[in-house]
Amino acid sequence: MDLAPTEAQQMLRHSIERFVAEHYDSAARRRAMQAPEGFKRDNWRRFAELGWLGLPFAEQVGGFGGGPPEVAILMEELGRGLATEPYLSTVLLGGALIAECGSEEQQGTLLPAIMNGERLLSFAHYETDARAGLSAVRTMVRSEDQGWTLHGRKIAVLDATSADVHLVSARLPDQQGRDLALFLVPKDAAGVRLREAPRLGGGRVAELIFEQVRLPANARLGTSADVLPAIEAVVDRAIAALGAEAAGMMRAMFDATLAYTKVRNQFGRPLAANQVIRHRLADMYIQCEEAQAMAARAALLIGNEANATERSLVASGAKVKIGRAARYVAEQAVQLHGAMGVTDELDLGFYFKRLLVFEALFGSVDFHLQRHAALFGNSCPE
Repeated sequence: MDLAPTEAQQMLRHSIERFVAEHYDSAARRRAMQAPEGFKRDNWRRFAELGWLGLPFAEQVGGFGGGPPEVAILMEELGRGLATEPYLSTVLLGGALIAECGSEEQQGTLLPAIMNGERLLSFAHYETDARAGLSAVRTMVRSEDQGWTLHGRKIAVLDATSADVHLVSARLPDQQGRDLALFLVPKDAAGVRLREAPRLGGGRVAELIFEQVRLPANARLGTSADVLPAIEAVVDRAIAALGAEAAGMMRAMFDATLAYTKVRNQFGRPLAANQVIRHRLADMYIQCEEAQAMAARAALLIGNEANATERSLVASGAKVKIGRAARYVAEQAVQLHGAMGVTDELDLGFYFKRLLVFEALFGSVDFHLQRHAALFGNSCPE
């Protein structure tokens, strides 16, 4: 297997590096976090102009045909800049599900609007008793009057504040409610209530309540009997992409800590002159390298893995390894900066909070360790 980046991948990384350097300095980042939507619309329009919103979509629908390795490059560099734009919710979750489950008409209408930056999505799936399992859905939908009526509650919906359309999972009335379907719910539909809150490290998160929301017949995404396998595949790929983003954040924290220990003097010499500090820095560097390697492995394997069990093994393995490494690097960075490491005075505190979100998003390290063990046992021959 050739692990060297292609010329196109190198150009992609360099373009993102330049963009992050120009648009994500500390002051700009703080202004974006304080914006009502948690990000700057100008940056989102630039994402569209640069083609990043169409990166993972097939050329047949107007995308650039990039795979998980290209998405990982983008996410890693955005992680370094601590970007708060809704790329995960709109492109990697909502857009991917439309590409996976939507009809030709829905894909032809929605995907170009996403790639042009004209439409933002949220993926409303998790509920209060779901923990990290994707099958625990109680939101119900029933068919009536040539349409649908939706009733239920979703929590931890990323970027719902800015979304034009919510992509909502719900149980179908037939098959004793065993099958899941996805529905396109406009943000201003009657019966939709939103309770928003700031997300740690930037961005917004919300609780969505659907009270007898009436939807037209074409609000259902596609016609598949059960979309749970598609949701599992999309979330596994999103976990791999988030691993790359976390690797970028870890590298930024390490670079900031290394620079700080070189200039912070104590007892007449820099902190980095102490051997024990050098050992910690070396351990942080090793964890960063291992996390980056694990993210690259996940990106290479998850796009080519047709077997659902193997795909999920890759995603959970990456989450466990990168999650543990992220916690170590974040804790060491804060400790080496002293108490100021967790304050808003330094950007380091925002990176620390975002890595805490990464650790919890789509299942904790403990959840994925148990999932990996269960999947590995099931995949082993008797």
